Amino acid sequence: MNCDSARPSPVSADNMNTLATRPFLKRPIRLTEISLGCAQLGNLYRAITDDQARATVDAAWEQGVRYFDTAPHYGLGLSERRLGAALAGRPRDEYVLSTKVGRLLEPTSHRGERDDEGFDVPATHRRVWDFSRDGVIRSLEASLERLGVDAVDIVFLHDPDEHRREALDTAYPALEELRAQGIISAIGAGMNQTGMLADFARQTDMDILMLAGRYTLLEQSALDELLPSCEARRIGIVAAGVFNSGLLSRSTPGDGAKYNYGDAPVKLIERARRIAKICALHNTSLPAVALAFPLTHPSVVSVCVGSRSPEQIKANVDLFRSGVPDSVWVQLKEEGFLRRDAPVPTN
Repeated sequence: MNCDSARPSPVSADNMNTLATRPFLKRPIRLTEISLGCAQLGNLYRAITDDQARATVDAAWEQGVRYFDTAPHYGLGLSERRLGAALAGRPRDEYVLSTKVGRLLEPTSHRGERDDEGFDVPATHRRVWDFSRDGVIRSLEASLERLGVDAVDIVFLHDPDEHRREALDTAYPALEELRAQGIISAIGAGMNQTGMLADFARQTDMDILMLAGRYTLLEQSALDELLPSCEARRIGIVAAGVFNSGLLSRSTPGDGAKYNYGDAPVKLIERARRIAKICALHNTSLPAVALAFPLTHPSVVSVCVGSRSPEQIKANVDLFRSGVPDSVWVQLKEEGFLRRDAPVPTN
């Protein structure tokens, strides 16, 4: 990693013709309100071709997406390699790029075996948890090589749930040092829980947090501590998992819908169907409202959605652009599907 690398200029709102951007609350970076989560580029659950991966990134760019998030974990580095190849030749000052640290990839001799953590790739490497200073630097250096760039804009601590002390005592200071040197522009953490993220918000000088699945139409637990802490500390939130693993991704949720990476409980499916009916009454759809909801909070700067095809990313952006009438939020609150303290438009 070249410590003298020049940082790219922040994305300007003038460069965004089709998707609005929101500023970081602390740093001079703007994120498009819809961003592309690149786990699927790493063959999450099932394989896609290199051509399909490139076409997906190209379609996101054509739709105005200028924030792309990846991680070494996604396909044992495949996502980073594919994303880097697809963005090669794009003006570096026109997009924001984030990756993650916490899992080092170490070569294995398990030739012929397949990855056992949800990605349809050969098990050429194994993931090793490492939130040490050396681990952070080695991970970032390897990510930059796979991405084919000199620097990334944002680095997240990735799922430090079982590594709280090391993440706070060694990984976070290492990222803080890299930020002070100008090697990265912003630091944060990405998790599926609110409690530890709220602690990070209160105890560190993080810039941005990625929250998966905890601020959605089905669950607003982030309003208890995390979002108030972020608002007070001027920390931005990237909302991921807004479809709750698929339960909110269809206009009418089916019996086999997934929730939190597993089968959805029957009562939760029924709740989603009731929300869907309200959406239909106001001439919108459940997935459109699910995409719009997190951005009604002032701390949320982007909604990160995964896509594995050009058709998926275009459909998601079209849903987002379709807009949601304020009357939806009014009825959802009246019927108890949204918490009273959720700051949604009600005019």
